[in-house]
Amino acid sequence: MSAGPSAAAGSPAGALRHVLSHLVTPLLMCIGMGLAYLGAFHAPQPHDLRVDVVGSGPSAQVLAQTLQDKGDGALSVRTVADRATAAEHLRTQDSYGAYIPGRAPELLVASASSDTSATAVEKVFTQVAAGQGAPLKVTDTAPTADGDPTGQGIFFLLVAVSIGSYASVAVIGGAGAVLRLRVRAALALGASLVVSAIGAVFAGPLFGLVDHGLAGLWAMAWLYSAGILLIGVGLHTFLKRWTTLGVMVLFVMLNFTSSGGIFRPELQPGFFGALHSFWNGAGFVEGVRSHVYFGGHALGGNLLVLALWFVAGMVLTGLAGLAEARRRPAADLAAVAPAATASAASAGPVRPSAEKEEEEMEEAVGV
Repeated sequence: MSAGPSAAAGSPAGALRHVLSHLVTPLLMCIGMGLAYLGAFHAPQPHDLRVDVVGSGPSAQVLAQTLQDKGDGALSVRTVADRATAAEHLRTQDSYGAYIPGRAPELLVASASSDTSATAVEKVFTQVAAGQGAPLKVTDTAPTADGDPTGQGIFFLLVAVSIGSYASVAVIGGAGAVLRLRVRAALALGASLVVSAIGAVFAGPLFGLVDHGLAGLWAMAWLYSAGILLIGVGLHTFLKRWTTLGVMVLFVMLNFTSSGGIFRPELQPGFFGALHSFWNGAGFVEGVRSHVYFGGHALGGNLLVLALWFVAGMVLTGLAGLAEARRRPAADLAAVAPAATASAASAGPVRPSAEKEEEEMEEAVGV
């Protein structure tokens, strides 16, 4: 038996080089997760957080201007004529708090929009009321469901659906690599149906994250999951073992941090606030909030975001199909020589080299 590439790959030095080269991926994941999560969440501070002061007289104007000046950019304060207008702004998520001054001051918030934003607003106006020597009454105009008291259950549902989706990408792209792309795409759509159904069970009967609108939530979860799976399956054709890192960057590092599920853009650095306007996780979180708590206000824009990501997945899968179709004739020709050698050899079946087996295993697990 000759000492060829297999022996070299199986030597201690070769094995060490192989392990070290593959450690690059988890180290990049570590760096990326640290930069994304700590950059987005480590020091939330309000900036341009929209609030209303109810009243049209000079005192309301002075209070609004004082808050604006003292906030140094933290708040964006305006006056509105009456309570009904302030409540409407909260319903349309055009503001995140409304202060009604007087002998019995009251603060209107909508915790379903963002519990952390409501908390930040409450902290500001509790101090204002204390300066006037009066306790502050807080009225929640859009409370969350009983099963989601913090309002962050939708974010953790996003995490569960995302993990189910991009983990399925590794299986379909790796273990299913020998299948035609149209079969892999069909598997992706089927997996998205299962993942979204699991998400709906979590949100409804199991944990009660929402108390109505479950069918709409499921539909958005499917559109979101299908977009991730189609993009991942398409990327696998081009990125191969780097696909796992690619989908983690897209659908974990940049996605969870910009979704608004924990902190809205008004409490985050500008980069993540900018992503919030068009990233698919934000489309899902804000779409579910709109559908369940705010009467469908701005739902169309969030559905458009999810639909565009789904279309991007279809386009990327189509491009992958064209690339694989171009590669297939060359691969078929390359397979002729080993097949002829195997048929001519008299010493039993030819087995793939250890190096080839190892590569196939790496593809199967998506690393």
